[in-house]
Amino acid sequence: MLSRTADHLFWMSRYTERAECTARMLNVNYETALLPQSASKAQEGWMGLLSISELIPAYTKRYGEITQEKVLHFMVNDEDNPSSINACLRAARENARAVRGALTTEVWETQNQTWLVLNKHLRDGAWQRDPGQFFEWVKYRSHLSRGVTLGTMLHDEAYRFMRMGTSLERADNTARLLDVKFHAVDADFHGSVRDSRRATPESDFYHWSAILRSVSAFEIYRKVYRDVITPERVAELLILRDDMPRSLASNMLQVVENLKAVSNEYSGETERRAGRLLADLRYGRIEEILATGLHAYLTQFLDRVNELGSRISRDFLLPVVH
Repeated sequence: MLSRTADHLFWMSRYTERAECTARMLNVNYETALLPQSASKAQEGWMGLLSISELIPAYTKRYGEITQEKVLHFMVNDEDNPSSINACLRAARENARAVRGALTTEVWETQNQTWLVLNKHLRDGAWQRDPGQFFEWVKYRSHLSRGVTLGTMLHDEAYRFMRMGTSLERADNTARLLDVKFHAVDADFHGSVRDSRRATPESDFYHWSAILRSVSAFEIYRKVYRDVITPERVAELLILRDDMPRSLASNMLQVVENLKAVSNEYSGETERRAGRLLADLRYGRIEEILATGLHAYLTQFLDRVNELGSRISRDFLLPVVH
């Protein structure tokens, strides 16, 4: 398959997933901000959200003080912020438009309709009147795009690059979310700090349940563990369980499988590195990860995922910076 076509499909999926992840994080922060808390605590939450995407310098340069209203505008409607929902869905639509011939009619129409309706929401200010409903709409459109892809695309190389883009983006965002949210509770988090058998205080419950809800894992946690929410188990669920759709292990499994399906004469080392990363997740134990430091582990994971993305671009795609 032409590298130009593969590139557009890969990034179409990454941008669609990035928009959904941004909507998820914004929605959780918005709902958490409605709870009784000090102004400084609320500001820390919005600062943490910017930190996840490494956007604090870009934000402060343009907006100065961190406030809910300004952060929402920056992350939803700011065209100059490449991680804003507006910028991501525009980029997804442009990549889809460039390769309409490689997509089914349903996939193209879903991407195009999402972009058209988004512009309407942004023009009439509907998203500001009810941000929560708007974020649910963004999530729904991403689900629809993914479902139409699964249900109508031939499972050929084009499909594989789309799935690979989704999985890499999702793994990256889950790792960033975990790193920032755990760091907010304890910058030097270790498994021995807390007794996992002890019920967490009320404030902890809201914090950990918010993390779970941001990746649609609250009900899954209850089904798997059937007990109180503890940070150790949240980390285990979102890192090591390959039956959890947004976990690091689940998404690396998808990356490895799709890499294997599109392998070429140049991709051997990329496949090896992806397989090694998956093996570390598949055979790792959460006690070992927490004992050596969650922040260090997730930082290394992000470095390895970013390296994989670069290698995939070099092996298969166009040498273009996105």
